[in-house]
Amino acid sequence: MTATRTVLLFGDSNTHGTIALSGLGDQNRFGGEVRWPGVCSVALGIGWRLIEEGHPGRTTVHPDPIEGPHRNGLMVLPAILESHRPIDIVVVMLGTNDLKARFSVTAFDIAAGVEKLVATIRTNGCGPDGGAPDILVVAPPPIMETGVLAEMFRGGARKSQQLAAEYAAMADRMAVEFMDAGTVIESDPVDGIHLTAQAHAALGRAIADKLKSM
Repeated sequence: MTATRTVLLFGDSNTHGTIALSGLGDQNRFGGEVRWPGVCSVALGIGWRLIEEGHPGRTTVHPDPIEGPHRNGLMVLPAILESHRPIDIVVVMLGTNDLKARFSVTAFDIAAGVEKLVATIRTNGCGPDGGAPDILVVAPPPIMETGVLAEMFRGGARKSQQLAAEYAAMADRMAVEFMDAGTVIESDPVDGIHLTAQAHAALGRAIADKLKSM
């Protein structure tokens, strides 16, 4: 019998499957078969178990003064890791929400936030036999300042272009796997932040290929 590998997908609204917003109150979500975790699961096939932990608005390490302190990824991460252990691989795709103007952080600082998450995962004891799971850091695709979210993310587009290089350097320093989603997909121009169904499909297949190679 083939052993099952458990993979935790720790992300924000683009892991949750949020559809691009036409209005600020929109909460539409793609179905499970459309979202990139579902596509990834199908591409991996038997022997893999994927756990979706995508929360809209989630940041790396920042409590959101408007949307709530529970958006802080670092705050909720330990409980999530302990809930699902043992975990073989953790995929982290965060940082887009850190680009909001309210946080006033640089691309370097956003990568440092991801580094803090990596360190937490590595020392949590959530891997097989109480060890550390493998980690894949995914740099989110660059954003566009357009549509109803343009003002919220004012100044973020330029910084988002720098994320992949900063994440790659951090991943090398921390000796974890790295993937640049921006080489595979683009953000939906409807709101400049979220993904189309086609992008979810492409990202799901690309991450499946990366996981198989790990």
